[in-house]
Amino acid sequence: MLHALIMAGGSGTRFWPVSREARPKQLLALLGDRSLLQSTVDRLEKLTPPGQVLVATAASLAAGIREQLPQLPAQAVLGEPCKRDTAPCIGLAALLIAQHDPAATMLVLPADHVIRDAVAFQNSVRQAVALVDKEPNRLVTFGIRPTYAAESFGYLERGASLSQDQSGAESADSAASPAYRVLRFREKPKAEVARQYVESGNFYWNSGIFVWQARTITEALARHQPEMLSRLQKIAATFGTADFPRTFAEEFALIRGISIDFAVMEHAENVVLIEAPFDWDDLGSWQALARQRGQDASGNTIVGKHLGVATKGTIAYGSGDHLIVTVGIEDLIVVHTPDATLVANRRDEESLRQVVKELEQRGWREHL
Repeated sequence: MLHALIMAGGSGTRFWPVSREARPKQLLALLGDRSLLQSTVDRLEKLTPPGQVLVATAASLAAGIREQLPQLPAQAVLGEPCKRDTAPCIGLAALLIAQHDPAATMLVLPADHVIRDAVAFQNSVRQAVALVDKEPNRLVTFGIRPTYAAESFGYLERGASLSQDQSGAESADSAASPAYRVLRFREKPKAEVARQYVESGNFYWNSGIFVWQARTITEALARHQPEMLSRLQKIAATFGTADFPRTFAEEFALIRGISIDFAVMEHAENVVLIEAPFDWDDLGSWQALARQRGQDASGNTIVGKHLGVATKGTIAYGSGDHLIVTVGIEDLIVVHTPDATLVANRRDEESLRQVVKELEQRGWREHL
């Protein structure tokens, strides 16, 4: 059976001051009436039942996530005691899922992605499941055709095409998408390297969405991260018992944080990418919000009540009846919240991470 793991523990630093520790971006309705997390769960509706969905997040966010997802069992929200990146998160989920379904196939996906075409997404996941069913040791991911030379995404270099009989049967709704061997994973590149990737035609954005058998990823962690897996096994062995909170806190804290790409994917041999037929974006920053919301004739993206005079290329974000007025500015981000206002160069979003660090150092935690 197909089980889903949604990773929802990010802090959304580059969406400050709207995204905060207690309510980060994945819990916000930035693009409509549903939060990013709720929209992610919505896309799973025809793939797997609520009882087979697990949400991994920070312990401090668990209660809020349960409120947003009342259709999930309370135990489906796993609150991690500390941040340790994606590999420990995925490894623990695989162990917990395998306890109940040893032959389980896992869909792993972040909570903050924007995917407009749910049907195309679901068909692609079914194709990935078919690939894994055919070869259980496969690790399947989804590659996004790049539309520009992005420096903020990782890349996948494709290899040989899988033949039609290997790439998954056609679904009832649409033909199977092209599938390829993955030659290697590439980290976020500099601008010139990103341009070379796009011009070559052999590179895809790394979506960070995966399909594999639970035991396959566990075996991969046993080969490449044995100490991590040993600690995760101790945690999983106490799940559902009175010892679980203490064991989880103690053992998880001793794990060295590492991403699944570094821990497993860059070393794995049987990795396949499916060329995603759906529009995708990683809603990681105000720039991404502008891509999704669109722009007016002056290149501005406006959310809320705004009056602009001689304003170009600016993102203005507010709420309620609060009026934001901009005069004679260009390429800025202006964000108003009840207790903080941001004015930043649109091209320097990465500095928002430094802003959050400065707030921490000054002890102004009420603004975090």
